[in-house]
Amino acid sequence: MAIVVGSAAGLAANALGGGAPWLEWTLVHLAQPVGQIFLRLLFMLVVPVLFSALVVGVAGLELEELGRMGLRMLGYTVVVSSIAVVIGMVLVDVIGPGRGASPALLELARQGTAIKPGAGSFSLVGIVPMNPVKAAADGDMIGLIFFSLFFGVGIALVRTEATARLREAIEGLYEVSMKLIGLVLRVAPVGVAALLFSMTARLGAGVLAQLAAYVGVVLLGLALQMGVVYSASVWFLGGMSPRAFFSGSRVAMVTAFSTASSSATLPTALRVAEEDLHLPPAVSRFVLTAGSAMNQNGTALFEGVTVLFLAQLFGVPLGLWDQLGVMGICILAGIGTAGVPAGSIPVVAMILQMYGIPLEGLGLILGVDRFLDMARTTVNVTGDLAAAVYVAKGARAESPATPGVST
Repeated sequence: MAIVVGSAAGLAANALGGGAPWLEWTLVHLAQPVGQIFLRLLFMLVVPVLFSALVVGVAGLELEELGRMGLRMLGYTVVVSSIAVVIGMVLVDVIGPGRGASPALLELARQGTAIKPGAGSFSLVGIVPMNPVKAAADGDMIGLIFFSLFFGVGIALVRTEATARLREAIEGLYEVSMKLIGLVLRVAPVGVAALLFSMTARLGAGVLAQLAAYVGVVLLGLALQMGVVYSASVWFLGGMSPRAFFSGSRVAMVTAFSTASSSATLPTALRVAEEDLHLPPAVSRFVLTAGSAMNQNGTALFEGVTVLFLAQLFGVPLGLWDQLGVMGICILAGIGTAGVPAGSIPVVAMILQMYGIPLEGLGLILGVDRFLDMARTTVNVTGDLAAAVYVAKGARAESPATPGVST
């Protein structure tokens, strides 16, 4: 309803009074402030969500106890998430859904009507922050991500009563932050309608055609990840027929698509892994529980495509080094992206700020995000099951007599 009402009203205003004083007054004093307040509420929660989610996700791995299973899972996650992001970013570069931006969009980017961006260039040395608090304040999210991961490893390695209380406190911060994001997203229809009204009133119908091209690129990337990468993974790395894998996973895939939540799908995925795919319970419970928060391949792909699309749309140049920086952030942020609907939006907002891309573009993305969220969650959950197949094969190789492992 938000995208229909906002777009229709904006197109009507563009046709009836494009450039008229009354329309400009409406945009400057009504629509844009409402949209900006919504974006600022969302962006305000980026730092607490990112820090707490990454720390809790890494600390929960219990690195000392997991041994080879944990290392195998982490290695698989990094490699497959990297492939997902590369697929999405190559598709955006080749197809160019955001190219051909109108002069009005370029002027919007030049004026910087969104929240002012932080430093956007990526450097190897800059990964490690001298002061994590200053990094967060300056918008240096790469440094904040590194510190959060490092801090989570520290909590995982130190098992005392004091660190247990610290972890509980950070988990509390995470729960509060996600609750606040849920409250902000309740007013998303109003914010999205205001943002879309502002853009379509100034730009006309052209921007909606580019939005449709963006949706097509995201779906194509997710289809390649699902059909090609996961099929190759379960076949060559897991020793399972892709047909048997997808047939056994279909209930979890349907549940993921309908709920748009990896966390909500977890009970179903566990049952599918043990009863339909015949994976060892010890392996499936660890991999799927960790994967619901960490192995977010579809989300990483979506974030990379979204950032590059909006950069193209607003005429913000991103060179190869910048794109590699975006890729690294998407992979790392996938570890901490919440397994709930729209959980990746704060991460996208953070990356947009880093590279100076106007946050108004989020209004377009939020208008179609529910459907894309359903699609990428399906890829996320399927990826968790594919990872469980791979890890189970390794466990079978180490203990051929392990009960419950299907041959």
